[in-house]
Amino acid sequence: MSIISTLLGSGKRGGKTSPSAQRLVRNMRYELVPLKSLDQAIADLPQGAAVSVTCSPAKGIAVTQELCEKLLAKGHNVVPHFAARLVDGPEHAKQLATWVREKGIKEVFIIGGDAEVPPHYQYALPFMNDFLAANPGVETIGFGAYPDGHSTISNSDLHNAVIEKEALLKKYGVKGLASTQMCFDAPLIISWLKGLRAAGFTTPINLGLPGVVDRTRLMSVGVRTGVGQSLRYLKKNKASLTLMFAPGGYDPTKLLNDIAAKADELNVSGIHSFTFNSTADTAKWANAILEQAV
Repeated sequence: MSIISTLLGSGKRGGKTSPSAQRLVRNMRYELVPLKSLDQAIADLPQGAAVSVTCSPAKGIAVTQELCEKLLAKGHNVVPHFAARLVDGPEHAKQLATWVREKGIKEVFIIGGDAEVPPHYQYALPFMNDFLAANPGVETIGFGAYPDGHSTISNSDLHNAVIEKEALLKKYGVKGLASTQMCFDAPLIISWLKGLRAAGFTTPINLGLPGVVDRTRLMSVGVRTGVGQSLRYLKKNKASLTLMFAPGGYDPTKLLNDIAAKADELNVSGIHSFTFNSTADTAKWANAILEQAV
């Protein structure tokens, strides 16, 4: 039995993938969360992996920086997350820009964040402006996008935010890369993307895709790390719920295939994998997908 059959339940949980899906997997990055399982997650990463390091409101930006330095020392390509609501102010923004420049980091991911009492920045955009003005030396700035909506921000404000961020990055001559929240509803993602493209949004999109993760970890860590909004979809979609509770945990292949069918048309460039630190299983899944292209 092939590795793809083993991982995907003898072909019943995802099956073959298209060249477009394989392209997205080749451009995959692994998101790590600063939890107790982190050391093993780092050990299980593929050599020279692209790694996105989250910014926890409980642990702060300094922990994100420490983890990035550890990953850089191991030869990984890191993308630190900076949450605007954890930044103390313009001087702190300058310090972060200096750190990024000195470490030779070429991409960062900027979000608003979940801190309830921010010391200075309420939203991502003003911090992004101050960070870029401090000459961080980056080539790309990533930012969040929300096809499934947000619990505290209206859809119109979410739409305006990505348009404004794209305009700001063009002003500074920096590339953008929007990454979607974890969402299990492929038709919703595609419809949302079509709407953005029709509105003139040209920034490439990374698909936020759950890794191959045990259902208990996905549900518990997902709620703790801010993806509870999208987990609601599982409760109202029988097909996804069936996949979620299949032996071996959630398998993202079907969702990947559904989005990949429109990836070229809608400028979906890669995958942002929400691994919940289950990097070993997610890496096996990715390798199995890519083996199909050989």
